[in-house]
Amino acid sequence: MKTTKFAYYLNKFFTVYLPNTNGSTPMTIDSYRYAFILFLTFMEEKGTPADSIEISDLTYHTILEFLEWLQAKRKNSVATRNQRQAALNSFISYLMYEFPDYLFEFQLILGIPIKKAPQKEISYLKTEGVKLLFEQININTRSGFRNYTMLTLLYTTGIRVSELINIKVKDISLHYPATLLVHGKGQKSRYVPLVSNTVKILEDYIVRYGLDKEYRLNDWLFKNHMKEQFKRQGINYIIKKYADLARIKKPDLIPEDFSPHKMRHTTAMGLVDSGVDLIYIRDLLGHVSVKTTEVYARADATKKREAIEAASKEIVPKEDAQWDNNTRLKDWLKNFNRR
Repeated sequence: MKTTKFAYYLNKFFTVYLPNTNGSTPMTIDSYRYAFILFLTFMEEKGTPADSIEISDLTYHTILEFLEWLQAKRKNSVATRNQRQAALNSFISYLMYEFPDYLFEFQLILGIPIKKAPQKEISYLKTEGVKLLFEQININTRSGFRNYTMLTLLYTTGIRVSELINIKVKDISLHYPATLLVHGKGQKSRYVPLVSNTVKILEDYIVRYGLDKEYRLNDWLFKNHMKEQFKRQGINYIIKKYADLARIKKPDLIPEDFSPHKMRHTTAMGLVDSGVDLIYIRDLLGHVSVKTTEVYARADATKKREAIEAASKEIVPKEDAQWDNNTRLKDWLKNFNRR
């Protein structure tokens, strides 16, 4: 099958430009990959097979129709629509240097405004809800204690799930002052202080799981039942399981849409309620700008540690894919960047 220029440059975009030239993280690449799977699906519904798409098909009206399709047909939120648009814009910007004849059309596409979403009320757990959530975990089982440790770390540090699953044993320093090296978004790393109760739980966990040996320093701190690195979906499943159990007992304390990211909101709101300065909360959560952190209000490691202690003391008890001309474009995208 003859490879179209669209397929050729899409392959180069994912295998060369994003990881090497642009230095995009695997998470960003995966998000872009899914955006293009959706775009190919949209084009197929319009009667253009994925393997027949040409550069000339990338028009202002087609892209605008795709973005509207995401919301109308896929029921995507405004935020998700904007994420998909960012993926397309990145590809269009990449193509501008390769196809100057399409410059005017590409500029029209890049000029499509980002859609504004109405401000939502932040959903998070009150103190009683957090306690109830933790009470659902059976810490007497091996997997239960692992889950308890993961949720404790999520709550007392405010880290993202993507950051949690990428923690290695060597990233933790339990000697005073205890810290966690977090590998955040955009390949930015930061040190997060660990409160005393969390340190005790981690010490117990590391010993129980035999991670206190020097040769285990490069091991993932948390592994699934297959002894492999957790996926985000695995953490989502675990938190949903305990949230569902807690909701049965007290439905008013656990929102229906509770998720790992809501745990992050819970941490931030606990800090705001404790009177912590937004600058410290920004540093703790790894926000680039304090404007991102300001939503929780409508850098000193010691102060951050004291802030987390104040908010959590009541809660926690003492291969590169290669293009094959015979591979269908959509199937290649689905398998790309998958480990």
